[in-house]
Amino acid sequence: MATLKVGLVSPEREIWSGEAKMVVAQTVEGSLGILPGHAPVLGVLLDGSVVKIEPADGGEPITAMVGSGFFSVAADEVSVLAEQAELSDEVDVSEARRELEEALGGDDATAERRARARLRAAGIEA
Repeated sequence: MATLKVGLVSPEREIWSGEAKMVVAQTVEGSLGILPGHAPVLGVLLDGSVVKIEPADGGEPITAMVGSGFFSVAADEVSVLAEQAELSDEVDVSEARRELEEALGGDDATAERRARARLRAAGIEA
């Protein structure tokens, strides 16, 4: 079975890497679903979106919030280079809710998108 070699990284650390069956990410041009054999692609990640990775070993899907960055596909290798990234199980839900409330009271659309993405990554619709 063909797989993808996937790396999800931020400036601070490698968030996740491994073999995957599929990767879904949102770019500024729309949502992309990547399977093995996909044509080369380079895109700009939608700031405050969620990336989903289906591991090749059949394990639990990986879900992460991402800030701005880049998404590239070439020769069954997928690189997600995010300015900010956080895995679903790392999200402090109460903090993300507080950040969303603060953002809703201000003019910072980026903070609102990121807070909403953190909650979506944790499985909570906001």
